[in-house]
Amino acid sequence: MNSRERFTTVLSGNEPDRPPVFATLTPQAARKLSEYLDLAYEEPLDSLLSTRISHTELLLHLGNDAVCVAACAPEGHPTEKLENGISRNEWGMTFKEKGLYNEFFEYPLAEALQKSDIDTYPFPDPNAKGRFTEAEKAIANFKDKYAVIGDLETSIYETAWYLTGLEKILMDLVQEVPYIDPLLDRIMEINLETGLQLIRKGVDMIWAGDDFGSQHGMMIDPDTWRKYFKPRMKHMFEKFRKEDPGIKIAWHTCGSVVPIIPEMIEIGLDILNPIQPEARGMDPVYLKKEYGKDLIFFGGISVQELMPHARPEKIKEEVRRIVHILGKDGGYIIAPAHNIQDDTPVENVIAFYEAVFNL
Repeated sequence: MNSRERFTTVLSGNEPDRPPVFATLTPQAARKLSEYLDLAYEEPLDSLLSTRISHTELLLHLGNDAVCVAACAPEGHPTEKLENGISRNEWGMTFKEKGLYNEFFEYPLAEALQKSDIDTYPFPDPNAKGRFTEAEKAIANFKDKYAVIGDLETSIYETAWYLTGLEKILMDLVQEVPYIDPLLDRIMEINLETGLQLIRKGVDMIWAGDDFGSQHGMMIDPDTWRKYFKPRMKHMFEKFRKEDPGIKIAWHTCGSVVPIIPEMIEIGLDILNPIQPEARGMDPVYLKKEYGKDLIFFGGISVQELMPHARPEKIKEEVRRIVHILGKDGGYIIAPAHNIQDDTPVENVIAFYEAVFNL
């Protein structure tokens, strides 16, 4: 099987020659790997989902079986570099450079209270010129040999708190502040249109998502999820399937989300990501036993402990163990549980891929 055949075999519910692999990298990890492999470093793309869609040539060289595409900043509206290490994207979110990472600096809707605050806010146009230029290039260049994932993470909740601040959104959801529903609807509409455009351009899978879990449990209680997010997710899933009945839908949600897994299946979820090993209740044996007939699993390899701290042979052992559990009878895309971080030795990244190739 080639990479595309391997990936689409899993998406169709059948068992491939081995589980397809898909990993992503932080820019720092990508630079180290590029130097190690004597490859030219690819600058990250200008997108809210940059780490998911950048460094494609490097990742294919390592062994990914799919490429990932997403909406990027449109023509004439790139992320701005301001003074003192501050940048501002087209959503109005501002970030400040802090060591390896950029941290949120100001939240443009931090004072939002009323529907009018949302009605007058200058949200991005999902169909702005140039929005999908990079996606179109990648699909044209790679779809013959590789599967194509359309990334739509931060679909509703995360983009909302990126605009308001996390503490504010958590309190305002509970207090039912009037701006909440209009904000969530506006974000959903933008990402729904973005997802539909990616489907029309030929992706094989939509990878949507919001982090509803923490390491120890749900970040928001299940009833709040049911009130605000379940109906909107259901609406998006239905619209995606109306556009393409064969599209496969993945949802990224870090942390422990055990209470809502059955309901995500109920509204049409196909693929659960990232199966964070350290999160309470997200045990792969349990998940495969309970939901293996309903879900494809995507992830499962720890980036908290295993990838940065284990020796290469231990990484290979863990890859074999997880594949034996989640990959039984198919239904598994092997991947780190998030972007491979800068603290991961290059030898460990190589060991991860070598383990997959030698299953």
